[in-house]
Amino acid sequence: MSKDNPGFATLAIHAGAQPDPTTKARITPIYQTTAYVFDNSDHAAALFGLQAFGNIYTRIMNPTSAVLEERVAALEGGTAALATASGHGAQLLVFHNIMRPGDNFIAARRLYGGSINQFGNAFKNFDWNVRWFDTADPSTMEALIDDKTKAVFIESLANPGGTFVDIAAIAEVAHRHGLPLIVDNTMATPYLIRPLEHGADIIVHSLTKFMGGHGNSMGGAIVDGGTFDWSKSGKYPMLSEPRPEYGGVVLHQAFGNFAFAIAARVLGLRDFGPSLAPMNAFLLLTGIETLPLRMQRHCDNALGVAKWLKTHPKVAWVNYSGLDDDPNHALQVKYSPKGAGAVFTFGLKDGYEAGKHFVENLKLFSHLANIGDTRSLVIHPASTTHRQLTPEQQVAAGAGPDVVRLSVGIEDLSDIIADLEQALEHA
Repeated sequence: MSKDNPGFATLAIHAGAQPDPTTKARITPIYQTTAYVFDNSDHAAALFGLQAFGNIYTRIMNPTSAVLEERVAALEGGTAALATASGHGAQLLVFHNIMRPGDNFIAARRLYGGSINQFGNAFKNFDWNVRWFDTADPSTMEALIDDKTKAVFIESLANPGGTFVDIAAIAEVAHRHGLPLIVDNTMATPYLIRPLEHGADIIVHSLTKFMGGHGNSMGGAIVDGGTFDWSKSGKYPMLSEPRPEYGGVVLHQAFGNFAFAIAARVLGLRDFGPSLAPMNAFLLLTGIETLPLRMQRHCDNALGVAKWLKTHPKVAWVNYSGLDDDPNHALQVKYSPKGAGAVFTFGLKDGYEAGKHFVENLKLFSHLANIGDTRSLVIHPASTTHRQLTPEQQVAAGAGPDVVRLSVGIEDLSDIIADLEQALEHA
């Protein structure tokens, strides 16, 4: 192993982990504890005052989760990470670091339906306001930006359509206006894309999906890119002004290029509490060890399925960036040469009812609201994940009434296609 520059697969197995010093256990233990013993009163005071690093309470940090955090940060090329109970929990803490009542942020129209709902409805309770833009034309962002705008949010690979986004172009506009770019990298994972290398400042993940990969554990993560100057504009007081609960510490001044991750932990996770369970951290770590193997198989299978569907007489259209004639193919080649991911959409010529019968007649595919499992999965977004949106919003998000979303698993390709074929006969 190269000491200075280990490869991705090596990091996926080893980053953050060492044999347990007491028991010599090779695998990271599950530290199933709520609290930790202090050495003495001075040690406790130093921990609570952010003058020393260490464990206080599992709502805030845990040794199993700490290994997961270091591993995710290493895979993304970030300075630090914070594990959370879910991807939604990660997004809440990210925006809590940035926003104040009356502020707004700019977000891509094509997002996971749950994110659209969180941004457009739940965040209104904090008076955090979202403004939507079309990622196909980054210049449309500029008309939406004002002195209350605090961030730009996109997905590197948009759910549900599997559409790649020009991260660098969007980052250029965001940075020209002094705004951080936040990228949800759930669908691509750092195996396919490392958004920090293209101008992103903060990464969020639903580790529940491809990173864990086995459909057995909820989890989320925030990765600090360490690239944004949180003090320059004075617009981010959580990081740039003294914190009274920590004796006047200025987090950006004290922690530099990992201050955002620290703030999310000690100001967000501490008080909102979306903490990752140690058992889930253990299972997610185990899943990440095979991430590069699984993601490549996902991509290879998905391309095979997309090519087959493209030729089927009952299929009206296929939206998969890995196809040579797909409008999004050039961005896929630019940002993700290893493959176009596992999730994509298609439509049947007979519309909604045909899609409904198709989904109901699949046998190998599981009909459920998830992606990123080793198993092949299917769903009709308009009636499930994007149901809370208006018909116009559904179409804008790539989840119109005729859309079927596949998350192609790592089974044998011939078996996946055989199941699709028999279901299409019934449709």
